[in-house]
Amino acid sequence: SNPFEVKVNRQKFNILGRKTKNDVGLPGVSRSKAIKKRTQTLLKEYKEREKANVFKDKRFAEYNTKISPEEKMIRRFTLERQRNYGKKNIYNLNEDEELTHYGQSLAEIEKLNDIVDSDSDTEERGALSAELTAAHFGGGGGLLRKKASSGLQDEEMEKPKSRKELIEEMIAKSKQEKQERQTRRESALELTEKLDNDWKEIQTLIAHKPSKSERKDKDAEKPKPDEYDIIVRELGFEMKAKPSERMKTEEELAKEEQARLQKLEADRLRRMHGVDDQTNEKKPSHVSADDLADGFILDKDDRRLLAYKDGKINIENEEEEEEDKEEEEEEEGREEDNENEEESEEESASEDEENGSADSHSDLESDLESEEEAAGNKEQKKDKTNENESQSVEELDPKVKAAKSELPYTFTVPESYETFKSLLAGRTIEQQLIILERIQKCNHPSLAVGNKAKLEKLFGFLLEYIGELAILDLPELRTIDKLVLPLYNLCQMFPEAASDSIKFILRDAAHDLEEVIEVKGRATFPGLDTLIYLKVTSLLFPTSDFWHPVVTPAFMYMSQLLTKCRITTLQDVIKGLFICCLFLEYVSLSRRFVPELINFLLGVLHISLPKKQAQGYTVVHPFTPVGKNLELLLVCDKKDLESWQKQNLPLSIVTRLKETSRTEINHARLSCLALCFDLIKKCAALYESLPSFHEIMHPVRVLLTQHVPVNEYPEKMQEWYHGALKELENKAGEHYTPLICEKKKPVPLKQYTPKIVKVLEFGRKQAGSKKEQERKQLIQRHKRELKGAIREIRKDNQFLARMQLSEIMERDSARKRKVKELLGSLATQEGEWKAMKRKKGKN
Repeated sequence: SNPFEVKVNRQKFNILGRKTKNDVGLPGVSRSKAIKKRTQTLLKEYKEREKANVFKDKRFAEYNTKISPEEKMIRRFTLERQRNYGKKNIYNLNEDEELTHYGQSLAEIEKLNDIVDSDSDTEERGALSAELTAAHFGGGGGLLRKKASSGLQDEEMEKPKSRKELIEEMIAKSKQEKQERQTRRESALELTEKLDNDWKEIQTLIAHKPSKSERKDKDAEKPKPDEYDIIVRELGFEMKAKPSERMKTEEELAKEEQARLQKLEADRLRRMHGVDDQTNEKKPSHVSADDLADGFILDKDDRRLLAYKDGKINIENEEEEEEDKEEEEEEEGREEDNENEEESEEESASEDEENGSADSHSDLESDLESEEEAAGNKEQKKDKTNENESQSVEELDPKVKAAKSELPYTFTVPESYETFKSLLAGRTIEQQLIILERIQKCNHPSLAVGNKAKLEKLFGFLLEYIGELAILDLPELRTIDKLVLPLYNLCQMFPEAASDSIKFILRDAAHDLEEVIEVKGRATFPGLDTLIYLKVTSLLFPTSDFWHPVVTPAFMYMSQLLTKCRITTLQDVIKGLFICCLFLEYVSLSRRFVPELINFLLGVLHISLPKKQAQGYTVVHPFTPVGKNLELLLVCDKKDLESWQKQNLPLSIVTRLKETSRTEINHARLSCLALCFDLIKKCAALYESLPSFHEIMHPVRVLLTQHVPVNEYPEKMQEWYHGALKELENKAGEHYTPLICEKKKPVPLKQYTPKIVKVLEFGRKQAGSKKEQERKQLIQRHKRELKGAIREIRKDNQFLARMQLSEIMERDSARKRKVKELLGSLATQEGEWKAMKRKKGKN
């Protein structure tokens, strides 16, 4: 090697304990080693990549002399069992092992199932006679000699038979034996069939019923059935599921309901016009004497059940039915007789006219008499028919009146509110509900294209109608309660239209409230119709949603009512408490905190105190600490206090409060105060999980414990008071610390102490924790290994490419060499052939 090509890796400083690699590097040495290694491994794999002729002896311990043959067999058997045992056999618990012998199952060998090819004979199968065997498989000469010797002894005068004759005789004999066997088999079959038939005939005669003792012995011998067997037998008698009819779609149900209502309406109109069912029935036609009754059909089932009464057959019903039938037949016969008389009179009149014309009017007097008689008969018939008609009209009058008083079964959707109102005017609440139900069924959206828009208008009409019922002097609250159900059904069918209608009403109410506040500076509580709309909103739409297009505006509107409407009268207090009840209903599931609710209840307690005790606490708007409305709920009359009883406050009291007596007004004040205590108790139960519950309910607790004159109230009022106070005190002990923002850590002062950092690699400072440093080291190692692997893969690919190129070049050089050899041999042959041709030409 050239010393100038030797690479020396020198170190600036000698460090104790550090091992150095490749201090001196010779060029080409490492490369030759790598090529040699690749030829031994990679090139060998490349050449053997498509070869599969390698035989590997995988027998266990085949060349291990330390293990005995018995141990080898046992270990091989266990390995074979482990190989066959897989996931498929996990749940096969009681599976028997299959033992084999030379690859065949021992269970199959023990069955001794010999395969027989002959299908012709069932008896003496596989048995061949000695003569037949000797004739076909050798020994024919000996057989002939044996026959000849026996023939000479028996019949000395007969000549020996030839081979052909012996074979023919033997074939005939075998055929005869075969025929005999066939006949015996057929006779045996006939006898067995005959015996079976005889046995079936005799079996019925010899059958005898076993005695009770024999039955008991047999029952005792029989094992009792297991519980599993009993359950399996019971399953056979259980009812099996049968396919039910297909569920009808909403459109199909709507069509069926519409058809039913239309049919009922047609029947009602027919009854109203006095048309009876019997007129539409077909009358029996006249039957001639020559009729053979080929088309006779039974209209009714005349079969009767056999009944006995007091030991005799009950024939009363049959006799009554027969009498009814006889009466009907008599009436039909009378009608037919009248018709026949008319026909006969007409025929006689026509015959008389013909005779008269032929006899030149000789029988004029008789004709006149017959005409007078016919006219008299007709007048009598007309009188009879008029009498029958008058009687039928008198009978139908109550039916007609009942039909007119009935509600129609089909309705069209009213186009305007006036028509809708006239449709429900003068009806009872049940009739109004029936009308609305029939309107929805007859005008279902699936029945026609424009029905959807019509029913959406119906929702608005119904809302307006409910508002009008609430504005009346005596509000029909029960009617409104019943009308909520059809309103809910329409809301479920058309939620968008329903939400738009209620949003429009709430928007108008909110705008009116803002306008009044801008003009007067204060507002009053709305009418009863708006309060009912707020209640209907909670029934039609979900109130527990975080945000809802209808409930959220209603929520905001109610909070504005409790904060901006001044409390001047008892009606305002009742309306405010009603809104408080609505608030609790709205937030019962979401448990949303409503500060306006707590503030209003605190104000109600404030206006129930005397002026002397209403001091020492703050009151928020709309309540004032001083004013004429301070003692609005204060009751000083002892008689009224003693006679008061707890009762629910109806909303209708808002309209008729001016007409009531002073005692009733005082009772209403006390009921408002009791309701306030009840609402405070419910709020405490609702907001008990809030962290700031103690701070929220603290003013209410102070007012109840320090300012409310409990001893002056009736006993029932004191019970309500103590219940609310107990609920507050129980929850007050469970004080929750309010949420506080986390304080930031103070910034430490700068110090001059040096920062010590652990140096993991020479010349590099690793910042961060120990885990971060280890992670960075792993990432760096991974990158280094990845680069080395990529470099080795590239070198392997280059080596394989060189090997492939060398193989291709070797093949090409060998092909060129062979081509040159072939061309050279052809050239020599051509030269020799030309030389021979020249010689022949010269000769």
